[in-house]
Amino acid sequence: MSAPQLVLDWSDWLGLFGQYLLLSLMSIGGAISTSSEMQRYLVEKHHWLSQVQFNESIALAQAAPGPNVLFVALMGWNVGMNAGGMGTALLGVALTMVGIMLPSTVLSYNAAQWGHRNRELRAVRAFKLGLAPIVIALMLATSWILGSASGNMASDWPLWLLTLASGLLIWRTRLHMLWFLGAGALLGWLQLV
Repeated sequence: MSAPQLVLDWSDWLGLFGQYLLLSLMSIGGAISTSSEMQRYLVEKHHWLSQVQFNESIALAQAAPGPNVLFVALMGWNVGMNAGGMGTALLGVALTMVGIMLPSTVLSYNAAQWGHRNRELRAVRAFKLGLAPIVIALMLATSWILGSASGNMASDWPLWLLTLASGLLIWRTRLHMLWFLGAGALLGWLQLV
């Protein structure tokens, strides 16, 4: 399902780039942790992507081998395709990927160098411990957005139950995660979730 043809001017493209620059600085735990804000910006605020395109971008990138950040490229690609075609799709990919990668890469490199030099400082140890709840909260927000894709929480209970059961089994057993991915794919293919 594709969105209607978009008309984006240079200020829209610069706004998209700027949004991803900002999201890069918030992406503690990886770009996926900011997907709820990406959804708000791309789907709800600007209507540059449909909810289906947004979810499919994440699902396809997570299923494909390679870096998890590929979903950002797919979102940029879909915005560009909705706005015109191949040239704008490549522009969307470039803006979103450079935007999400540049600030966090520079910041991470410099912070890692400083943190390593000062690893014995109490403040450095406290900072590292304080990031864990932030990452968990951002991941829960992402789960909530992706799990409520149909818009009807009452009909999504099998998906939520499967998510809870998988999380508990991963936490409490030594089963490889691929078994859970395969079980989820099978349940989806059978249209049970």
